[in-house]
Amino acid sequence: MRIESRAAALRSHTLLTVLSLLSVLPLYWMLVTALRAPNEIFSTTPWPQNPSLDNFAYILGGVPILRMLWNTAIVATLTTIAQLITALLAAYAFARWKNKWSQALFALLTVTWLIPAQVVMVPGYLLVTRFDMLDTLAALVVPHAASAFAIIMLYQALRAFPDELIEAAVIDGAGHLRILRSLIVPNLKPALASLAILLFITSWNDYFWPLLVTRSQDSAVIQIGLQMFMTQEGNQWGPLMAAASVASLPLLALYVVLQKQIVDSFLRSGLK
Repeated sequence: MRIESRAAALRSHTLLTVLSLLSVLPLYWMLVTALRAPNEIFSTTPWPQNPSLDNFAYILGGVPILRMLWNTAIVATLTTIAQLITALLAAYAFARWKNKWSQALFALLTVTWLIPAQVVMVPGYLLVTRFDMLDTLAALVVPHAASAFAIIMLYQALRAFPDELIEAAVIDGAGHLRILRSLIVPNLKPALASLAILLFITSWNDYFWPLLVTRSQDSAVIQIGLQMFMTQEGNQWGPLMAAASVASLPLLALYVVLQKQIVDSFLRSGLK
């Protein structure tokens, strides 16, 4: 039995090692391409013969990449905070006041989550234009201040929250905001942290909506900056990979620092 269990463990570890290497390979090739000279871009060697930082110098001098990173960080942070606040309030309302109308509204909310984002982009663009928010950071944050996904996630967490604790707080004279601030939020910190990580990563990687509502480089995010290296005349693969490497650094740093929480966030959301 021990030999069979060791053989099964060896097979499992071998498979996981191969899958891990396949997952890391695109990141490795991105970095290698960023370090290649223009005449080595399409080389199949595993490492450039003459590694150079010229591509990184080019993107830092020719494109406001740092400004775009700052814009992306601001948009992702504000969007995450707004979605957490609105989701917490809505989920508390759905979990606290249960009747036929609340169930119907929650079902309608679930249906909106299933609608592709591209379907509502044109109406959203018209609203942004009407409110004169086009080409501003507000146009990237305000339309995404509420998330059906976040509401559904927190609603599931609040359903498991003991009603006795809330009732005891009500008897003590606590209002709804005080209950949220002093009772629910401290006890839902793991769920809130996991959800915040998912929302931040989603906002950071958003591309189509910023492409639609931004025009100038001053309000552009990093995903739009990557697209600038792809033109009809050809793709600048070296600078593009250098910019992609810089754009990936904040998320990689976030993963290194919060590795356990990030894995937990995907487990909580049911994603694989």
